[in-house]
Amino acid sequence: MNGAGAVESHGKGARIVLSDGRSVLDFGSYAVTLLGRGHPDVLKAVAGELDAMAVSTRVLANGTTAGFAAELAEYTDPGRLTRVWLGLNGCDAVEAALKLARLATGRTRVVAVEGAYHGKSMGALATTWSRRYRRSLEPLLGGVTHIPAVPEAVPGAFTDGDVAAVIMEPVQGEGGVAVLPPRFLDALAAAAREHGAFVIADEIQTGLGRCGERALSVAAGLRPDAVLFGKALGGGVQPLAALVATEDLYAPLAKDPFVHTTTFSGHPLAAAAGSAALRAVEELAPRGVRLAELMAGGLRRIARGHPGLIADVRGRGLLWGVEFHPGGAAGEVLLELSRRGLVVSPCLGRPEVIRLLPPLVATDEEAGEALDLLDATCAAVPDEFRRGGSGAGAEPDDRFPLGTGAPAGPSRGLENGAEGAAAVRRGEGTSPAPGRSRVR
Repeated sequence: MNGAGAVESHGKGARIVLSDGRSVLDFGSYAVTLLGRGHPDVLKAVAGELDAMAVSTRVLANGTTAGFAAELAEYTDPGRLTRVWLGLNGCDAVEAALKLARLATGRTRVVAVEGAYHGKSMGALATTWSRRYRRSLEPLLGGVTHIPAVPEAVPGAFTDGDVAAVIMEPVQGEGGVAVLPPRFLDALAAAAREHGAFVIADEIQTGLGRCGERALSVAAGLRPDAVLFGKALGGGVQPLAALVATEDLYAPLAKDPFVHTTTFSGHPLAAAAGSAALRAVEELAPRGVRLAELMAGGLRRIARGHPGLIADVRGRGLLWGVEFHPGGAAGEVLLELSRRGLVVSPCLGRPEVIRLLPPLVATDEEAGEALDLLDATCAAVPDEFRRGGSGAGAEPDDRFPLGTGAPAGPSRGLENGAEGAAAVRRGEGTSPAPGRSRVR
């Protein structure tokens, strides 16, 4: 549906070229492409390792992997989080953290947060909040308690004294880009320490500068026992995730390295990509500040211009959510944006919210283009989707208009997007004649 019949072909920087020749902006990809596509330093590092040691023996030490682990520990929280376990995706890191917390404490219960998303593997799924992914697989891993993100809910979660760990995302990406209140996070971390439980910060989506900090939990003074990274950690080139932990949490694995293993943990190509990605993210940090300002101002301007359609705009750094009023508009906007030339991501736990995840390498002009496309698409949404319009809150009979009202051809949607964006800047195109598309 998103490609209107075309598939992704190749990409560079903030852009993807489709098989029919169209060029689209990538402000989605589920937060993987923080460095854009094909970052030259990451590609060079992987190519060099490919020539030297494409895969490890798993019985001999690997210098590239060990070097990356040391760099990541120093990057995250020097001298405190000193141990690193490497996997391929976020679920790997979550599973490792939960297993180590239970082994290290001898306890079984985990406290998670309502709205959380920690993955879909069986252990991680137990800590994920959305019933959509849980219900058909229950019973899941036992002993997980979800609490609302308010300080008053924290004490009651620890009354039985059997909590092994708490796990939280400082910003719930899949949960609608919900920024968890600092008072709640402080209370949760303090209660965990008081009761001898570990604090696990899931920064798989928020870390590595995506939200302006290397790790939000560390910058906020929560002193987590583990920070989990993933998504962008492989530089948009290799699958890579990591658990960066204290000696205490890591102790079961230090005692018995076989207590948690995966065949491709510490893969040398991924480790080479990770080392290059850490350096690139640091070099581009000032660019992230500039982009964050552009996105914040532009999205809030768009929200003010479409109050009957957009309920809220929220986010931090380069992670932004646009929440639409009930009625199905979010899904329609997401699909239409792809047709017009902008790839964004849905929120799996909050389908009324779409996410914009611009890469650090996006130019000011590309950020402006993305905002214009969103503005033009919102202007073209039929009244049936808007709060206060006829039939508001119900599924409309006529689907989202594509160009002339018929399905867009391979390039028609992109042409309409450019014209529509220009029309919005001129103040045109918001009141089409009967029977005509809203985007001229």
